[in-house]
Amino acid sequence: MEYIRNVKSKKLKNKVCLLRLDFNAEDDWRLEASLPTIKYLSKHCESVVILGHKGRPKKRNKALSLAPYTKIISKNIKKKVSFIEDFNFQKIKNKIDESSRGSIFLLENLRFLDGESKNDEKLAKNLACLGNIYINEAFAVSHRKNASIATITKYIDSYAGLEFEKEIKNLSKIFKNPKKPLVIVIGGNKVSGKLETIKPLYKKTYKILVGGSIYNSKFNLKSSKFLLAPDFIKKDNGFVCDLGPTSRSNFCKILEKAKTIIWNGPLGEISERCYWVGSDSVAKCISENKKAFKIAGGGETVMLLKKLKLDKKFDFISTGGGAMLSFISGRKLAGIEALNRNKK
Repeated sequence: MEYIRNVKSKKLKNKVCLLRLDFNAEDDWRLEASLPTIKYLSKHCESVVILGHKGRPKKRNKALSLAPYTKIISKNIKKKVSFIEDFNFQKIKNKIDESSRGSIFLLENLRFLDGESKNDEKLAKNLACLGNIYINEAFAVSHRKNASIATITKYIDSYAGLEFEKEIKNLSKIFKNPKKPLVIVIGGNKVSGKLETIKPLYKKTYKILVGGSIYNSKFNLKSSKFLLAPDFIKKDNGFVCDLGPTSRSNFCKILEKAKTIIWNGPLGEISERCYWVGSDSVAKCISENKKAFKIAGGGETVMLLKKLKLDKKFDFISTGGGAMLSFISGRKLAGIEALNRNKK
């Protein structure tokens, strides 16, 4: 895999650069992480064509259109961004070719096309034909076999973006040689699936602190690696919605000893502020551990930390949730495999 930072500017000078972004976040924090790459490419490339997705639409859905992001990107980079709504690739190509140097385009949500999620070869070719160089800056979706992630690199010179490079370098510290004790905090939804993903990490891990929705379903966690919550805050109907005081205390005692901490998934039901106590307590405990290398990832986790104003206390905020867990566990990511075998 090659990084766009290492490509000489003269190689980019007359090139149309395709930039794959991820707009799938509650606010614009993932986009903000990509702004340095957008600015870098707009400075060095002939023009920039931004590709991206939001949500999981089965057809066109105005609520999931990327059109509003033209103004957001334009405001942040102080340049005009033109929106392209229709997927007539020949017309798009003509429009790009006829544009002046420095032009920036944003294509409509790629998931409005069936071929994106189905990893369609023809769509990948059509997208590749729009430019000369492709840059993946969508780490969060790079574990998905999508046409614009996993297959496009077969037809165009491809590189990892500036933020993608940070992801690889920071997460590799955990995958290769984490400082011990390593503690992982897992919460949110689909906890069982997350625990299955990180199984290869169990041997390196001191403790896995388990919170989130798993306590509202039947589960069977027998490993001594797991620290389960002994008490909870419940609603009148018995629904578990947060960690209890003993659970919070037990979790923090473990986190105080850690030298590496990974957090993915809130520990309570974050739709209501009154159930943030467990996550708030754990977030503060992690942030106060000055000796540990601290990483958080996943949309809900990052949004929670931002609202608590504790995100800056972490050494690295990953744009990925499932992608982050897969990478640190040594699993192959479709987007990374694609960059490793691209056409160069």
